[in-house]
Amino acid sequence: MRFTGLSAFPITPADPEGRVDVAALRRLVARLCAAGVDSIGLLGSTGSYPYLTREERRRALDAALDEAGGRVPVMVGIGALRTDEAVRLAQDALAAGAAAGLLAAVSYTPLTDEEVFEHVATVARESGLPLCLYDNPSTTHFRFGPELIGALSRLPGIVAVKSPGQEPQAVAGHLAALRAAVPQTVSLGYSGDWTTTEALIAGADAWYSVVAGLFPQVALDIVRAVQRGDAAEARRLDARLGPLWALFRDYSSLRVMFACANLLDLCHAAPPRPILPLGEVARQRVAEVIRALDLR
Repeated sequence: MRFTGLSAFPITPADPEGRVDVAALRRLVARLCAAGVDSIGLLGSTGSYPYLTREERRRALDAALDEAGGRVPVMVGIGALRTDEAVRLAQDALAAGAAAGLLAAVSYTPLTDEEVFEHVATVARESGLPLCLYDNPSTTHFRFGPELIGALSRLPGIVAVKSPGQEPQAVAGHLAALRAAVPQTVSLGYSGDWTTTEALIAGADAWYSVVAGLFPQVALDIVRAVQRGDAAEARRLDARLGPLWALFRDYSSLRVMFACANLLDLCHAAPPRPILPLGEVARQRVAEVIRALDLR
């Protein structure tokens, strides 16, 4: 499939031992389906994929797919330190019925372009699962350049690229370089919520969104404004969310989304250790922002 529009990335509620709270995850997925998001990004960075065992990842995926019931395609994170483990996760995802796998270059030792190419090629070949390349240098410390993306995009099964947010003055050039490198069949999307409106206006195919994982409507409003050619309205809606983007930059979107979910009684969970929940002062700031923006 071709990933376009809004892809919503929810948190993965789990207990301190890393057991997924399936009922809470189902509630989050149900919100996304009801809102009409274009796809769901399960077990992305916001979904804490590196902190979950293979068994818990499969439990989360089975629950999300069952709740979505085919209404919304589900992409699932399959990143792992070892290539053979990523292959097994991709095979699990294919067997469960996921639309695609989200594959990051996860490693402890910094990787070379050749190593990442072989890693991706092996996962694609041995799993048969459609893949989205996940360029997330802030966590993996590896950056996909246009040349590598171009080479990988010609492998069978590579369907999308998820790029990190770019500064407004740089995004058009970044997107143009990727467009020149990949086949037209490969969709190009961005993360980094506070930068993505400009990426959409520049012509990106998809927004891989953290905020949409809890508050899909505010993100959908921006995406639909861009799709109907109303850049001014998209920028107005984006500017309105400035206080939330500030929270993301100050505390990380993962911590903020867990705080929001708890404040709104959508679930009762903490980020996986060693990540700590926000302290009282920060939680109060989050509460004030979601109240002022009427997020629910």
